[in-house]
Amino acid sequence: MRWFRRGSADNQVVLDPGRQQALIQEIRQRFNPNARARFDEQAAAMAPMLGTDDNALAVAVRIVRDTAEEAYADVFAQVSDVSRRSGHQYAVDRRNYRALWRHFGPHLRTPLFNLPCGFHPYIHVAAAVTVIGVHPARVVALPGSNALLPHMLEVLDLTTAGWEFGSVPVGSDAAHLANRLISVSRQVIDTMDEPPPLPPPVRETMRRNNTTNVIDPNGAVIGGINLGAEMRRIFLT
Repeated sequence: MRWFRRGSADNQVVLDPGRQQALIQEIRQRFNPNARARFDEQAAAMAPMLGTDDNALAVAVRIVRDTAEEAYADVFAQVSDVSRRSGHQYAVDRRNYRALWRHFGPHLRTPLFNLPCGFHPYIHVAAAVTVIGVHPARVVALPGSNALLPHMLEVLDLTTAGWEFGSVPVGSDAAHLANRLISVSRQVIDTMDEPPPLPPPVRETMRRNNTTNVIDPNGAVIGGINLGAEMRRIFLT
């Protein structure tokens, strides 16, 4: 199955890995959890830096890719440890972390923080997804972007699976990231000649109508998010 449109060889984008690495180093230094600005403020300030040219857009793709890949490695290590201690072998399906969280519940820790790549979900990933949503056609034409959609949906699954099954509290940054991943995933799908089926966690969530409380840093409820309703609105229209 083809995932994305491909241009001719004459239109192939040529990228500069050195420029990309320099930009990655800069955004890691300038934007991080230790900075005084809020996560959403940092993401808003960082996003324009990822939309300047094709190399910057390639960095946005890399942020999503590295986050998904390293989060998978973290989950795999956690499950392998449980398998070793329990004597039962458990598989990790990257297309369905929701099923894994349903089984293990709060015994699994969320893998999106403190990754070796140094990218933070509410700063770097949020900025990257925002920019991808502004330039979806350009982004999917870049070399190395063929796994962008599955990586985005993987990060969405990892962001939300613990809400229902892991007793993970949902802050406004997490809710905003989930909404952004849903809407931009649809924009990426719209660039495809042959869109793939939505993965099991998305299809299962769309059949539900649960509203999850969104809380502030003090634990007070400030709103709610209905993932099923949001996914139906975005993916089924």
